[in-house]
Amino acid sequence: MLAKIRNLLGRAPSARLPELPAGQRVYAIGDIHGRLDLFERLIEAIERDDSQRSGSRSLVILLGDLIDRGPDSAGVLAAARELARRRDVEFIQGNHEEMLLVSRDKLDAFRSFLKFGGRETILSYGLDPDFVREAELEDLHSAAMDAIPQQDFDFIDGFRKMIRLGDYVFVHAGVRPHTPLENQLGHDCRWIREPFLSHIGEFGGFVIHGHTITEEPAVRANRVGIDTGAYMHGRLTAIGLEGSERWFIQACESADGISVQVAAEA
Repeated sequence: MLAKIRNLLGRAPSARLPELPAGQRVYAIGDIHGRLDLFERLIEAIERDDSQRSGSRSLVILLGDLIDRGPDSAGVLAAARELARRRDVEFIQGNHEEMLLVSRDKLDAFRSFLKFGGRETILSYGLDPDFVREAELEDLHSAAMDAIPQQDFDFIDGFRKMIRLGDYVFVHAGVRPHTPLENQLGHDCRWIREPFLSHIGEFGGFVIHGHTITEEPAVRANRVGIDTGAYMHGRLTAIGLEGSERWFIQACESADGISVQVAAEA
């Protein structure tokens, strides 16, 4: 459950907090991984939260890994496209989207894609489970590529590497320390863990990221990680940002269904 998030900024009292431009509100959502149920409840909660705040222009940013591991990747992609039709949304490409795109033309990449959650993705497009379990790799690859609509490939191929707004940097996995943001490699933005996670210095912007699972948001002096393990722990987290304010919204699975929690940073 989402408790009040303790501020772990580790800064001097006079240090300036990172800020968004005036009149801008952002909701960034961590790794969904095929959990359409959590995604839909979280979006409902975000829309309620947004309607209760001032008239700033709001933007939703999905931090990547919409697909794989969970049961309904196809449904998540459809819901994400529909969301973008009715409000401002930006999409960042995660390593799992990259794996799917690369697997179109490379059988070895398709094998890895299956191993790391892609099997659940292709099942969500209606392939027969017995066929998926028993088919030869080449036959399964051909069937999977036929089952996934071209519009879904085109959609995820258009996801961005990084978004910069005010003092914030939004990215899937992180950035490489000591490398200017404009020179960051896409591979690092989608895959990096170390030396990003242990770096205590500046990155050229305050980083909001997913990719590395923690049970609750990982609030640090130079970054916040919001992959709280939707497919593993049943928790999908968003961070809300406006000016220098930060708060968290979380959809949580339990025996009684899905509940929603909202907590300000302490």
